Amino acid sequence: MTTLITGAGLVGTSFAQEAVRRGEKVVFIDPMPREDFIRAKLGNADYVYTNEDVRSLPGLISTINEHKVDTIVTTASVIGKRVGDPIHFGYALNVGGTQAVADAARLTGIKRIVHISTFGAYDWRKITEGPVKEDNMLGQGTAYSNSKVSQEMILEAYAADAGYDLFMLRLGNVFGVGHFWGGSGGGQKVQDLVMAGIKGETARIPEEQTMDFVYLYAKDCGRAIDMCATAGAQTENVFNIAYPFVTSFDELVAAVRAQLPNLKVEIVPGTPPLNRALALDITRAKDMLGWEPQFSMEDAFADY
Repeated sequence: MTTLITGAGLVGTSFAQEAVRRGEKVVFIDPMPREDFIRAKLGNADYVYTNEDVRSLPGLISTINEHKVDTIVTTASVIGKRVGDPIHFGYALNVGGTQAVADAARLTGIKRIVHISTFGAYDWRKITEGPVKEDNMLGQGTAYSNSKVSQEMILEAYAADAGYDLFMLRLGNVFGVGHFWGGSGGGQKVQDLVMAGIKGETARIPEEQTMDFVYLYAKDCGRAIDMCATAGAQTENVFNIAYPFVTSFDELVAAVRAQLPNLKVEIVPGTPPLNRALALDITRAKDMLGWEPQFSMEDAFADY
């Protein structure tokens, strides 16, 4: 069995760590040179890396056929404000790339797609109470949020036409060792805190990144994706995957400082944070997939 992973970042490699343990062949496509990062994450495990762009339908079809791919895990997207800077690039990648994947799946007979979505897909302008369930309102009007909703809608429509199984995971903010090319400000913030604590330096965190947030450790993320890649058919296909609580910035710093007591933090004045986050309801993932976080925040930073 072979899985194609679009994007060689933190989420894709976290899934690959799980997949290779059960003997799955994994094939990464990413137009950026990521072999050093992949090797650092996977060690001596076998994998294939192809310097290909997710927006290239011929490239996707060629890769799928060459490696006899039957499952696709879609992670290739830009994140947050990067989607709108400039918006035509963000949508060409997030929306155009998703349609290319859907067309490739339809034309090659792919059996399953596991799509990486986000809790940012919810309409946080209108949702005022948590825990937030998967059937809540979507699309908060930003370039990022609406692009992720568009991805879900495209893949759902193609699944009805092409017949592939579809699982969509709305992740909390994933943290772990990454390169964060895609633009995850939350992931970069956590890594900056950890690296400053290790080096004995001061972490300079922009004020807008001091918001309350919903997080997810990368290893719990990888396990959830792997469960969806291997699960039987389900009656629902959208799952919240995150810690089922909101973490304040002070709580985040305290969790890092518990492992790295010399951590010093400086808040760089700027745009005030928007504290829109509410806890996600992960009941569906527990009941249908058997998933819930195995790492507490404290355990996650000890493992980090």
